[in-house]
This record gives sequence, structure tokens and C-alpha cells, in this order.
Amino acid sequence: MRRATRLMARVTVAALAAATLTVPATVMTASPALAVGPQTWSDEFNAAAGTPVNGSKWKFDIGGGGWGNNELQYYTNSTSNAVHDGAGNLVITARRENPAGYGCWYGSCQYTSARLLTADRFTQTYGRFEARIKIPRGNGIWPAFWMLGSDIATNPWPNSGEIDIMENIGREPGTVHGSLHGPGYSGCCALTGQYTLPGGARLADAFHTYAVDWAPDSVTWYIDGIQYLRKTRADAGSNRWVFDHPFFMLLNVAVGGNWPGSPDGSTIFPQQMLVDYVRVFAYDGGTTPPSGATSLIGQSSNRCIDIPSSNTANGTRLQIWDCNGTGAQKWSFEADGSLRALGKCMDVAAGSTADGAAIQLYDCNGTGAQKFVLSGAGDLVNIQANKCVDVTANGTANGTKLQLYTCNGTGAQKWRKG
Repeated sequence: MRRATRLMARVTVAALAAATLTVPATVMTASPALAVGPQTWSDEFNAAAGTPVNGSKWKFDIGGGGWGNNELQYYTNSTSNAVHDGAGNLVITARRENPAGYGCWYGSCQYTSARLLTADRFTQTYGRFEARIKIPRGNGIWPAFWMLGSDIATNPWPNSGEIDIMENIGREPGTVHGSLHGPGYSGCCALTGQYTLPGGARLADAFHTYAVDWAPDSVTWYIDGIQYLRKTRADAGSNRWVFDHPFFMLLNVAVGGNWPGSPDGSTIFPQQMLVDYVRVFAYDGGTTPPSGATSLIGQSSNRCIDIPSSNTANGTRLQIWDCNGTGAQKWSFEADGSLRALGKCMDVAAGSTADGAAIQLYDCNGTGAQKFVLSGAGDLVNIQANKCVDVTANGTANGTKLQLYTCNGTGAQKWRKG
């Protein structure tokens, strides 16, 4: 929901509210959306108290032009607004002050804060982007951890893309927002969702970990390891998916603006956002299988259940192939009964229980079509249908497709872990 540039049109609060979604706990999962590689970048903020931010990793946006949202703060590069606390945190502080006669779009500035970014320091395409943050509180306070396309200077927003990992507005103390902005789906019409802590808990009362897993065709959001939102290329409809090039990260605390509204008499200053760490991990395309994953080897063919060409598109038909140890052949049996590889689930097409139904790859959704168990006799059984994963026509050649079929004890339906 971040309106990223000064060129962004105003968006009403009512429109934003209509665009959001509260995700019930029943559809959330702690399982990662993709396999990640090694850590590629981090800032642990372990410098001594009073130390400025690391200039080799961060730079500052400075000014009070409203930042496209009629925000009220003037962003500075002062240690009064961004500094290490000596306890392992970066502290971004929003203050009600104007120590240097700063001018804002509305006249003499009333507030100062800081906005840090890794542009010209670090960018990456795909992977996991994660931060552990204790956000500020109060009406009109707007903390964020987000990303912008690195080509924004030559390819103006929203064409360059925006990924909002964490946003909160003070009047919603328990709710985190995540969103994507691109051409045709920006501002009020962003691809967006939200999660509200249960029991009236407030985000500002404790540290929480906010993350996205960004893959070529999807972005998945988490709070404290719990998935609450996933958007795919298909969600952009006929609009262009622009999340296929390097992005940089931003951390900031805004004051006021079209979406959060202005501070009021209940808002206490100064307000601080504490950032314990920011970490980035590479995307490895699923070539690194998750811990505990295993191959499933057919008795008749001595070949493995395989995702063709590591194609993770929904509906990809599973096959047998020479065992090669790649992530496309490494399956993990999850506690919810699903069988996963490359961040997606083994699935019976259309939830069918008929003989011959295709065994495919699909977004994990918790339905009976995705519940499988490997019996002691080596039968891989779909629980909903009470039928077996079967190699079509008892084939043994590379590329032979899998289907659902009445369990019959033949080698075409016998599997072992390997």
C-alpha cells in the first residue's frame, strides 16, 4: 500500500479499506513457499550506541515533499532520527520537532524521521527478505519495511514495481499489511492482504519477524513464520508482472499521510521503530531440498517421482524420471498430510476420485486432494479417494505420467523412500 513516489495520486482511506483482506487463521501455514539458498546480505545492527548507520549498506532519502502521500515528516540523515542503540538494534525515531527550520509541502515542518534504503548499495532478484522489528505506535504513525524496483529512476513507479513486506498504520495496532504494486494494480488497486494478531494483541508490544519469499511467479508473506498472503503472476490478470528484476530495500517511519491520517491528541512523541536485523537469502530455484525431504522410487521402474523440468506451474503433471537428487525429486511429508516439493503440493487434479485422474503439482491448499500417506506395504495412497498413485500403464520409461488408480498391489503402485 506504500505510495512510493511523489508522482503517486492520492488514494482515499475508504478505497484502501475496500482493497484489503483479512486472512482467517485456517488458511495460514508455517511452510515456506520456496527453497532458499545461502545468505547474501545482512545487517545485524551490532554497533556501539550512538553509531550512525553503516553507509556501505544504507543511504538516506531526505526531504519533506510529502513523498506522494501528503506525509508530514521531514526525513533527515541525523543520528537523532536513525542510530544504533548499542543493544543490537537500529532505532528509527519520529519526533515532533523542527530543529533546523525545515520546510515541508504544507509549510514549516512539524515532524522529523528517517528513511533508509539500500539503493546503490545492494539489490537482488528473488529470494527471502526478512527483518525482525518492533514497530512504533499511535494514530498517524506509519512504519514500513518494503522494496522498490532498482530501475525506478528510468522506469517510473509503478512500472518498476513495489513489494511491501510490512506496513502498519497506528489506528490498526494489531494489523500488518502486505502488498504488490505494479502497472494496473497500484495504490487503491494493489494486490494486497493483511493479518491481524489474535486476542487484541498489538504489534508494537513485541518484536515480530516479517518476511517475504519472492520467486519468479509468486510472492509470499509471513509474520513470525506464519504465511498469511500469497500472490502469483495470475493475480495480475492481463496486467504486466514486473517482479522479475532487481529490487532494493527500504526501512522508514512516516508521520501522517492520506492512508494513516494525521497524529492526534492521543499520539505520543517521540516514536521509535527498533530493527534487530535485516537478512536476505538467495533464491535457488528449489535445487536445495528442505531438510527431511526424500526421493520416492518406483518398484517397477526404479525411477523417481519427478516434477518435469522443475516446472512449478499449477497443473504440471508429475512423472517418473531417472533419480538425480534434485529438488524436483525431493518430497517432504508434512504434518498436515501434504506431500511437498519445490514449495508446492502433490495434488489430484480437480479433486477427482476417479481412476485415471492426473497426479499433478499445485499450490498447497489443505484439501483432501493433497493428503497422501505412504503405507508400510509401499502404497502411496490419496486419503480422500482411498486410491493409489500409479504409473500409467505400468510404464517404466522416463517421462511416464502418474495417475490415481484403484490400489491393486502391482509394482506400478509401489514406492520406497530413497
